[in-house]
Amino acid sequence: MKNKAQSIIEYAVLFMILVAAITLTHRYLYGAMNARLKHVQEGLTYTK
Repeated sequence: MKNKAQSIIEYAVLFMILVAAITLTHRYLYGAMNARLKHVQEGLTYTK
């Protein structure tokens, strides 16, 4: 029973680490994409 509880805790910790990694990656990519789109938009904007 102790081994089963330990396995469940290990899977829960692994899942939390995985969710944190995905969240951080999503935030980074979202920011990078917005910066790139803004750069492209500024390049396409015609100014006199």
